[in-house]
Amino acid sequence: MSELDQQTKLELEAAAFRRLVSHLRERTDVQNIDMMNLAGFCRNCLSNWYREAAEERGLAVDKEASRETVYGMPYADWKAKYQTEATPEQKAAFEAANKDH
Repeated sequence: MSELDQQTKLELEAAAFRRLVSHLRERTDVQNIDMMNLAGFCRNCLSNWYREAAEERGLAVDKEASRETVYGMPYADWKAKYQTEATPEQKAAFEAANKDH
């Protein structure tokens, strides 16, 4: 693959981000705690990264707006529809993975 110009690279990265967000919106069965336990990030992390990127560019994006960008709906609605109570095993795995943080 030849070297990409900056605009093409930016467009490909944006397309990959949109695809990831779309995939996460479709996979409502995958809980954030499972994502954290397996990958070290979740939908909330992704929304925080989005908000931080906006802030780096001088744009004001609040927490709820950035979460809605990722979840496709207000966060409270997503939680009510799709979030389940974490099991003791999930909580223990999370604690073990994050004991140094």
